[in-house]
Amino acid sequence: MQCQTVLPGTECTFWGKQGCVFTEGSCQVVVENCEGCERVVNGSIGKVCSAYPAPEKKWTAGLCNFATHVKVELKSEETKVNPLKASKKASGGGKKK
Repeated sequence: MQCQTVLPGTECTFWGKQGCVFTEGSCQVVVENCEGCERVVNGSIGKVCSAYPAPEKKWTAGLCNFATHVKVELKSEETKVNPLKASKKASGGGKKK
C-alpha cells in the first residue's frame, strides 16, 4: 500500500489498513552512516531511507546491506597448487581396479 505519513504516495510494505504498522508508527530518520547513500530521500520528518524504516538497526551489526555508498572488498588468497595432484584430479582420480 502507499505511505500516507512520511513519504506520501510511495509504496510501503509497512502501511496497512490501520496505518503504519512499524514500531513507533513511523519511519525513523537516517543516521550519520547513511550519508551519501542513494536510498536516502527527503520525507516529511527529514531524511529517511527508502528501503528500510529503521536505518539505525541496520548499522548495529556492522555494515548495512542496503548501503549503496560503501563497497566491500573481497580478499582472495592464492593457494599453491601441487601440479602432480592437480593432474591426478583432472584425470579422474586414483587407481582403477
